Amino acid sequence: MGKIVKDWDELSAIVKKLKRRGKKVVLTNGCFNILHVGHIRSLKDAKRLGDILIVAVNDDQSVQALKGSSYPLIPLNERLEILEALEPIDYLTTFNEPKVDKLLLKLKPHIHAKGTDYTKENVPERETIISYGGEIAIVGDPKDHSTTDIISFLVNSGWGKKG
Repeated sequence: MGKIVKDWDELSAIVKKLKRRGKKVVLTNGCFNILHVGHIRSLKDAKRLGDILIVAVNDDQSVQALKGSSYPLIPLNERLEILEALEPIDYLTTFNEPKVDKLLLKLKPHIHAKGTDYTKENVPERETIISYGGEIAIVGDPKDHSTTDIISFLVNSGWGKKG
């Protein structure tokens, strides 16, 4: 079950201590707007790659910039609370950029894990990860479920409408 650490300096100090103790640190990131099975499978796979899993969550403004003005559906603090309850996650933090490069440079995790909608060659933070000697891992199952698909289904099915 994760611990929320929004202060990157504090999280960096934690990561340095963990690395000195020989722990392998994995970082993954995302919006986690509506948690679904693809997220769970990805988080479990990421955790299997190391000892410590850090999940960086897009803040509300960056979700809106990435997904559109009607997002996020779930506010940041509620998304964090949900993720905090998941067993594979050791630490949670937030970020407000479209990509997680600054946090990667601050923490320098051994592995940066991304979902199967990416390849090792097209991960947006690829150059940053390579610059400090980190690894890229692709985790989770095929990308055949998504928050966008769930929302689309609900809207198209008329779910929630009175009538």
